[in-house]
Amino acid sequence: MERPKFEVADVFRRYGSAYRQQRSGSLSRGQRRVMSAIELCRTAALGGHLEQCDSCGHQRPAYHSCRNRHCPKCQSLARAQWLEDRQAELLPTQYFHVVFTVPEEIAALAYQNKEVVYGILFRAVAETLRTIAADPKHLGAEIGFLAILHSWGQNLLFHPHLHCVVPGGGISADGKRWIACRPGFFLPVRVLSCLFRRLFLEHLQTAFDQGKLQFFSSLGRLRDRKTFLQYLAPLRQTKWVVYAKRPFGGPEQVLNYLGRYTHRVAISNNRLLDIDHGQVSFHWKDYRHGDQQNTMTLEADEFIRRFLLHVLPDGFQRIRHYGFLGHRYRQAKLARCRQLLGVVLPLTGIVPPQAQPDYRDLYEKLTGRSLCDCPVCHAGHMVTIAVLPAADRAPPFRTR
Repeated sequence: MERPKFEVADVFRRYGSAYRQQRSGSLSRGQRRVMSAIELCRTAALGGHLEQCDSCGHQRPAYHSCRNRHCPKCQSLARAQWLEDRQAELLPTQYFHVVFTVPEEIAALAYQNKEVVYGILFRAVAETLRTIAADPKHLGAEIGFLAILHSWGQNLLFHPHLHCVVPGGGISADGKRWIACRPGFFLPVRVLSCLFRRLFLEHLQTAFDQGKLQFFSSLGRLRDRKTFLQYLAPLRQTKWVVYAKRPFGGPEQVLNYLGRYTHRVAISNNRLLDIDHGQVSFHWKDYRHGDQQNTMTLEADEFIRRFLLHVLPDGFQRIRHYGFLGHRYRQAKLARCRQLLGVVLPLTGIVPPQAQPDYRDLYEKLTGRSLCDCPVCHAGHMVTIAVLPAADRAPPFRTR
């Protein structure tokens, strides 16, 4: 795969130092750590090893990755491994994609209280889907689903929302039947929206009463309870956007979709067009105008600011599983789902334990692309001939 002409790392290396100085009082430790990790990723600063082709003698350094989950270069292997683990969980049924969004007023609160408000978002969505699905008037079954947090739009502005991937059916209350959704229809989005809004605002008010929310700058006035409730009052009447996309064609399409969404970061390196004169240009898709492809140019400081809006709290899980896909009872309940759906699994023998595979072998297994083939002669294989210790300085900005 051809290396992108520009990378987010290039933006940070070229403009990050000045940005840190200008925003020294407002940058969080987590944001600084993300910037540093991306700047150093796959450079001599992290060390690595020297490889040589066993046929033509071509040599190349292979530097270590930062493995930060916000780094555009470190997601391929993690994504592929995660998808392989999900392959065994797919069921022979239709799948649905439901998206839950929050109003701009909630997004403003979320940015200053990420861990609390993101947690409320997951909780409200999970309670909404499970409650409506369990209602005999709608489906009357226990469903399972996974939810993926995204906090960005194509223009990198802060837009927290959850993508949910849901099998089209569930287990009956007595555990004896698989209850399937109607073809092409999961649950009524208007009903989902109303319950989601009520549950979210209830949990948000509880968090306020328990002193879990903080307010700064223009939101400082919301520390007063009466003012906070007045702020929420109009949101109880507005429409909260919940929408169901077209059902997937089958389990294979589900995996293809998940491969695009699960380990995505705010912007991929492939979308960057230019980094020069203190500006960053990139592709973006305007969903409000027929998915029109446009080019956006931002001042470098604004680009960095927008990218850092989406740094997650330490340890926060942005992919979560619920219902019969919940971690605690997943294997037993999936086995029951397969039984009810008449799925016959092939018998497998006991596989002896094996040594942990080399990362290059694992990468080829999961992505189909080899890291060992020589890029020059295409006949030999690259083998490690030396260890490269970590350098004592950061890499310079790449010139073209």
